[in-house]
Amino acid sequence: MPTEIIMPKVDMDMETGKIAAWHVQEGATVSKGDPIFDIETDKAAMEVEAPADGTLHHPVPEGADVAIGAPVGWLYAKGEAVGDPPAEKTPTPDVPAKAPDGEPETESPNARPAASGKETAADDDKPRATPKARKLARDAGIDLATLNGSGPHGRIQAADVAVLEDGPRHMLAPVGFKDEAGPLSVIRSKGGAGTPIVMIHGFANEAAAWSPIEAHLNERPLIRIELPCHGKSPRRRLTGFADLVSDIRRAFDDLDLQSAHLVGHSLGGAVALAIADTRASRVDSLTLIAPAGLGPDINGAVLDGIGRATRAESLGPWLRQLVADETVITDRYVRAAMMARRDPALRAAQRAMAETLFPDGTQSFDLRPALGRIAKPARIIWGKRDAIIDWRHALCAPGPVALHLFDGLGHLPHMEAPDAIGQCIAATL
Repeated sequence: MPTEIIMPKVDMDMETGKIAAWHVQEGATVSKGDPIFDIETDKAAMEVEAPADGTLHHPVPEGADVAIGAPVGWLYAKGEAVGDPPAEKTPTPDVPAKAPDGEPETESPNARPAASGKETAADDDKPRATPKARKLARDAGIDLATLNGSGPHGRIQAADVAVLEDGPRHMLAPVGFKDEAGPLSVIRSKGGAGTPIVMIHGFANEAAAWSPIEAHLNERPLIRIELPCHGKSPRRRLTGFADLVSDIRRAFDDLDLQSAHLVGHSLGGAVALAIADTRASRVDSLTLIAPAGLGPDINGAVLDGIGRATRAESLGPWLRQLVADETVITDRYVRAAMMARRDPALRAAQRAMAETLFPDGTQSFDLRPALGRIAKPARIIWGKRDAIIDWRHALCAPGPVALHLFDGLGHLPHMEAPDAIGQCIAATL
């Protein structure tokens, strides 16, 4: 069983603690005693150490309030299978033992003040604020960076937020979609023999995106998983990339396959890589097309433009940035794409998803350690005129991963050159 990382109690008045910052990414390996995350209290930021050796999985997102004694993540031993987060036990926090008269009470053994004992921000770019102030600001839609803090060292207090709370809250627009339950949409082809190919499309697309290359792959069973908030899949309020991976991994597990070839594009490529990392025994090969997760850069303006578009005339210019040859994106294609996105709730769900996964136009997840662990045949396909994610991210790949870089293609190489890309994928099977 994986080792729980629990929220420690660092003072007598704590009922919950806030994850101020993780020092390591999901998938990183740590040793017992390594600083692993910071807790933020009204008094200070505290550094918490890893309780055991292992690889971090299922961390709760930064900013989350967690009950004392509840798990904030799990450390998996080498070779231990990674699935959904283990069922949480009822928290039974240890109350700090009362110290003898005249002696100070001790803190949790895994928590210690941050460097030099001074209060530290979770991130140099994040304003210092109390947990209550952060919650008020988040609920009211107030950017903490616009406030001047009245607390020690300029820390923002709840009272500082309350001054502006009424105005911005009334200006907030409704989110516009309902969080839905149910399994993800899975589309299977008829026919084919041998090991199936499981395909995961990219952001703001759907299963039909694979149709240009399917003629090269249809000798095998084709299975297309649609991302949450896309196609016919439920609309979900995701808490982060790990939440997305958990959804797709559950759909993959429900297929009950002994083995599969994984193919993923863009965001779907990042998810496919995460699945290959945690389901290695059931993945025979991995093909990533312009994958996310190998660097921080992404063209946030295009993501935002596609998310905001409510008519074909505004959607078309953004879609044409996805390709090197704009004539590939015809007016008919744009109208069909807008028809598929005509539901305002679908667009709202995708905008919320983009804000969670790509805050401030930045990829919030790093799959480079996972790529280094892939032992099965793997290849990366990328167009060198990609205007969404820089193709140079592919250069972080370790030696055994094959690279196929195309000079005249953009972010949708499987749409721009389906014969060439289809043949590349087929060569891996």
